[in-house]
Amino acid sequence: MNSIMQAVANGFPSNAEEGDMLVRLRDQLTKLGVNAELRDNNTALMVHKREPGMPVWVFVGFGGAYYSWQTAEQRHPTRDPEGAAKLLAEYTAR
Repeated sequence: MNSIMQAVANGFPSNAEEGDMLVRLRDQLTKLGVNAELRDNNTALMVHKREPGMPVWVFVGFGGAYYSWQTAEQRHPTRDPEGAAKLLAEYTAR
């Protein structure tokens, strides 16, 4: 069973659980020196680029299974916030 189907089978996470996932991601980004801010009652994470430009918005999607950004074209499993932070740090450094 893929992770999206597993999330559906286990029930969707609550807004508080999704907020906790974003807090964990923000904490990992901070460790990497990336500026990120929780927004909208912890329903979104705004990640600032190192150079001037538009920030990257990150959401928890796919039934709580993934962090997603770039209109969900980019995503990473929520069970690995450290890996997601590394990808986002590289993405925002471009």
